[in-house]
Amino acid sequence: MSAHFVSPDDIRTRFSHAMSEMYREEVPQYGALLELVAEVNARTLHEHPEALDAAEGDDALTRLDIERHGAIRLGTADELATMRRLFAVMGMMPVGYYDLTPADVPVHATAFRPIDEQSLARNPFRVFTSLLRLELIEDDALRTQTREILSKRQIFTPAALELLDTHDQQGGFDDDRATAFVLEALETFRWHSHATVDRSTYDALHDAHRLIADVVCFKGPHINHLTPRTLDIDATQAGMPNHGITPKATIEGPPRRCCPILLRQTSFKALEENILFRCADNDTQQGSHTARFGEIEQRGVALTPKGRALYDRLLDDAKTLTQGLSGEAYQQALQHAFTDFPDDEAMLRREGLAYYRYRLAGHAMPFPADELPSESTARIETLIERGMITTAPIIYEDFLPVSAAGIFQSNLGESSIASYTQQANQQAFEEALGVSVANEFALYEQISRESLSHCLATLDIEIPT
Repeated sequence: MSAHFVSPDDIRTRFSHAMSEMYREEVPQYGALLELVAEVNARTLHEHPEALDAAEGDDALTRLDIERHGAIRLGTADELATMRRLFAVMGMMPVGYYDLTPADVPVHATAFRPIDEQSLARNPFRVFTSLLRLELIEDDALRTQTREILSKRQIFTPAALELLDTHDQQGGFDDDRATAFVLEALETFRWHSHATVDRSTYDALHDAHRLIADVVCFKGPHINHLTPRTLDIDATQAGMPNHGITPKATIEGPPRRCCPILLRQTSFKALEENILFRCADNDTQQGSHTARFGEIEQRGVALTPKGRALYDRLLDDAKTLTQGLSGEAYQQALQHAFTDFPDDEAMLRREGLAYYRYRLAGHAMPFPADELPSESTARIETLIERGMITTAPIIYEDFLPVSAAGIFQSNLGESSIASYTQQANQQAFEEALGVSVANEFALYEQISRESLSHCLATLDIEIPT
């Protein structure tokens, strides 16, 4: 990249700040969420300094303050492919494939995010990006009408499209073009109170599924939530009413634990917002639409395939125990269901259930190999026990489809529940995207493996293969 180009990390940070400011203006309760999360994080760090990776120092605090994830819903393959180009300018790549049809939500998705450690440390901004599955609209006439409506809209400004072409040709942006790009890209995510359809079309799509109406009936994919990261989601959930926010009854994701895993999320109910429908005589008709909501998340350690299989099995078992429960009763039942999941970092690491980053201790120096066991895992554990190497959890940077669907449904309402028999179709999604999605397990494994290799090379120790 040319020296005069602005780095993708900087463009991503500019964009995420601009998005946050825009969303604060559009949804005032988002500002209240940020204040609450800042209070909880400050108190948590005062009482439990170990809640953040101490080795990261100020970088961890900086990351925590700016960390956000957003979510958008797209209608066509062309929109998804262009969105991929837009996020690529910011150093955000598609990671993972998520099928939400088992939870009766007619979309599949990926998460655009940075993938290397340095970029994640600078700003781990993520956008969960869903694509509507038109084939799931059962009514043939309504499906055809939906396709026609979507084919006529352009969610990107002409200037944004020109800038994307310039970026592709030149390989980057100078400062002026980077500033222009952020402003133009932001327009795609802005809320528009004018529907692009008449009331009867909106009602037909809404009756098919409320999310379909949200995707199809507006000028663009307004950001439907922007999520800050908390270090204690239970304290945040409890504090929401004191900030004038009514939380959903149940926190989504794994139970409360000493060693947090994966992702826990809560939200407040979606806002009912005034909109205007088109009429045949160029007049407008007043109505309302419910889509945008506030969300908070707590992130824990990323699980290996073995750990994720155990998590999924226990979550499945938990469904019987937690059915019909909410609030504290739900959390207690969930914790009981997860008693078979180790809640100790050393055990999680030794049993290969979670990913850890390895670092040299301050006093580490070349180590006599003849003092170490011959078996590779035992060698590594000996180095950790002797204080030559330390470990820290690798934060889970991705999403959980069941939790995402739980948030969707709690905000869309029971009337939106449908029943979809279609299966996941990653191939179709990737064809629309234009590239394959990255495998999240491979990314975590690479971070862990490279950090261990660096430690062993510095200590001049080989690990038998």
